[in-house]
Amino acid sequence: MNRFDRITAILIQLQSRKIVKAQDLAERFAISLRTVYRDISSLAEAGVPIIGEAGVGYSIMDGYRLPPVMFTKEEARTFITAEKLMEKFTDFSTQSQYQSAMYKVKAVLRSSEKSMVENLENHIAVRNTNNPFPTPNSNALDILLKSISERKIVRINYVAIASDGPVDRLIEPVGISHENNYWYTIAFCYLRRAYRNFRCDRMLKAEVTENPFQHQHAPLKDFLADSWERQNLRLVRIRMKKTAARYVSNQKYYYGFVSETVEGDEVEMSFLTGHIEWFARWYMMIAPNATICEPQVLKDTIKMLIRQIAENLEKPDTVPQVAI
Repeated sequence: MNRFDRITAILIQLQSRKIVKAQDLAERFAISLRTVYRDISSLAEAGVPIIGEAGVGYSIMDGYRLPPVMFTKEEARTFITAEKLMEKFTDFSTQSQYQSAMYKVKAVLRSSEKSMVENLENHIAVRNTNNPFPTPNSNALDILLKSISERKIVRINYVAIASDGPVDRLIEPVGISHENNYWYTIAFCYLRRAYRNFRCDRMLKAEVTENPFQHQHAPLKDFLADSWERQNLRLVRIRMKKTAARYVSNQKYYYGFVSETVEGDEVEMSFLTGHIEWFARWYMMIAPNATICEPQVLKDTIKMLIRQIAENLEKPDTVPQVAI
């Protein structure tokens, strides 16, 4: 990136955030702090009202706005790709808001870019087999984001995996994350008086209350890192023929897949899992074509499941026979 493009990009970033640190600019553009200071000085000399505070960062005086930005063809293409993803992986409210923002983006495109975008829209498709939200008009994601930004408690009607029915809960969301085609929020739960992980597709209803947060929460990344550590992950290694491995290419990512090595006509896969029995139940579907390398506890768990299946098969049929 040449210096002119970099300085323009720095100005856009300054407008996009309240405070921007020099170190963040240096990391984004792979330049030294001295170069950052020089570029900021150039913007100030050009008349941009930049406010700098030692130990805090840079900001632009309220009221200053950059004239409309012209997007490149490459940037316009990424917007369309993002729009397709938003249609499938976010809730109804977020989709609507993003679509409204996209109309504004398309409005500033040049004629050639508009034609390219309109043509490209018909050639991108995102297929999602899971429904990340309970209803088509769900606004759970938008409600959670509003709660986090305004620091207000959320009331949810939630169906836990082991519960008989939905239960109302009051929560303070820390943040949201996307994993295995589902959205999750880590939140302080007033019912449990502890932090819990909630899946958005199990939220039948969500609404922001007028009650402010009563707790100060650590950043989401700290909770995510801690949750992985608390899972006591176990290493699992299995081997199978390459001809069989192709049939688990997509499934393996749901069970903690880490890496694989190919040796001749066999593939050795490594997984990290915190739920041995859960992994064992999946493994039994591919067991005729696979071998467990480690751990022994996985082998023992599968033996136990096989014994249970055998015992159930030996039980007499208790279903009453209906005379015809």
